[in-house]
Amino acid sequence: MKSLVDWLGCYDAVAETFNARWGGGSSKGTVSKKVSGNLDWTVADVIALEDAAGRYPVTRMLARRLEERPVDDGGSLLMDGSSIAKESGEAISAILAAEQSTCADERAQAIKEIDDAMFAMRRARARLEKPIENGGAE
Repeated sequence: MKSLVDWLGCYDAVAETFNARWGGGSSKGTVSKKVSGNLDWTVADVIALEDAAGRYPVTRMLARRLEERPVDDGGSLLMDGSSIAKESGEAISAILAAEQSTCADERAQAIKEIDDAMFAMRRARARLEKPIENGGAE
């Protein structure tokens, strides 16, 4: 959340982003308390900041929780291959963005995307290492 706040530039801009998205009620002081940890971030806060930034790190982190199910989830190697392609492409894009930037947020995003691609590969590998059942070659 701090990197999303930093992307907007200042607490006033964050408060105005909240107010524009959801109606009044947010102030620089409220944002300051959230950044310091004295107030909790709400789902509405996350949505407003991610949409304003055009980046979705919190949403992706939450979505990753769904991906971290056991291998026996009814998925397939085809789905794993598709996920590897998607995540690898996102990692490459983030690495290139980090190379062209001096912003630590871009480097952090690249690391996150690399982790997502590695997770997809580990998942496929785990599925491949799982014993073949019912009619497979042994």
